[in-house]
Amino acid sequence: MQAIIISIGDELTLGQILDTNAVWLSAQLAEQGVTIGARLTVPDERAAIVQAFQQAAAAAELVISSGGLGPTADDLTRQALADLLGTPLE
Repeated sequence: MQAIIISIGDELTLGQILDTNAVWLSAQLAEQGVTIGARLTVPDERAAIVQAFQQAAAAAELVISSGGLGPTADDLTRQALADLLGTPLE
């Protein structure tokens, strides 16, 4: 099985913090025999998030995302995925 990990956050793309979540996830998945096809890092921008999920879904059997789910206005992952899937948030 091939997986793609998407890390979301301006703090990652700006180099303000290290993406330790993706490193840990990669190691855990590899232990289970999952091949990591790519690790994508995108900013807190709706279009970038949607594009990353579209790209990942077309290329991998498993897509895992990390980040962009907090309570602040710049955390757009839930809304971007809802828009992409045509499903309203509840």
